[in-house]
Amino acid sequence: MYTSILISILATLSTTVAGPVQMRQCNAPNVNPATLALIKEFEHPVPSPKPDPIGYPTVGYGHKCTSSGCSEVPYPFPLTETTMNQLLASDLKNPQGTITLRTSSDVVLNEYQYGALVSWAFNVGGGNVQSSTLLKRLNAGEDPDTVIAEELPKWTKGKGKTLPGLVRRRAAEISLAQRATTVGALPACG
Repeated sequence: MYTSILISILATLSTTVAGPVQMRQCNAPNVNPATLALIKEFEHPVPSPKPDPIGYPTVGYGHKCTSSGCSEVPYPFPLTETTMNQLLASDLKNPQGTITLRTSSDVVLNEYQYGALVSWAFNVGGGNVQSSTLLKRLNAGEDPDTVIAEELPKWTKGKGKTLPGLVRRRAAEISLAQRATTVGALPACG
């Protein structure tokens, strides 16, 4: 009895507080090979932990270490190509989920638009995505091609400085998003 009351209260609270975008639950699609290639182009392979261009310790393909010596990484150093790919696949689950679950079910993205946004989310982090004008505009129903082309170039700074690598990455993400395809990615859930 108490369990059903608690479930009812939690369902009401989560609908009221979280809203429909946050309530959707499903498995985010994996990115396509073109997206993986783009990410790997900009996240150069790092077999053992070392600082990235703005000083954060990283390893593999852009894995930002969260502990001393990257001890959270479940593979021995130096990483091999196989273990770097496994770490990247694991690391992409969060940005894939962020793009999938934080966009409204009305947002329609093809595999390349989705891949470009996952690459961006992987680079800037989920918190930045969630508070971004880019996400707000997509969820307001604006055209994804226009939003991506206008918003991604705003994300080129690291520690307040424009970084040439981020300028090139945003341009590559826009180019990826503009590829023609009939393969859809989102919405992935109802």
